[in-house]
Amino acid sequence: MNLYGLKNCDTCRKAKKALDGAHVRYAFHDVREEPPTKMQIGRWAKAAGWEKLLNKSSTTWRGLSDAEKDGVTEKKALALMAAHPTLIKRPVIENGPTQVFVGWSKEVQDKVLD
Repeated sequence: MNLYGLKNCDTCRKAKKALDGAHVRYAFHDVREEPPTKMQIGRWAKAAGWEKLLNKSSTTWRGLSDAEKDGVTEKKALALMAAHPTLIKRPVIENGPTQVFVGWSKEVQDKVLD
């Protein structure tokens, strides 16, 4: 299992604490230090949906120009997330090659910790 996020993100800390408490083995990847590739972001978007993956609540999103934010399509969103990895909603959890979870909701917790 791979967990992608930011080491100083409260939601990522909660996910790591829960995974540690359940003795789930995972590798943590800080997206600032190890930015995901366009291919990875594309896989995540295909599995979870690009709208779910794009974090429009982030300070990075608010810092973008209106031109960058206007008319966001999947292609544009993927390019923005590749250029600004902090636009990716956190955490992204890869459990094997096909399971991708975004965020740390009760639903995600149930599926990951089951």
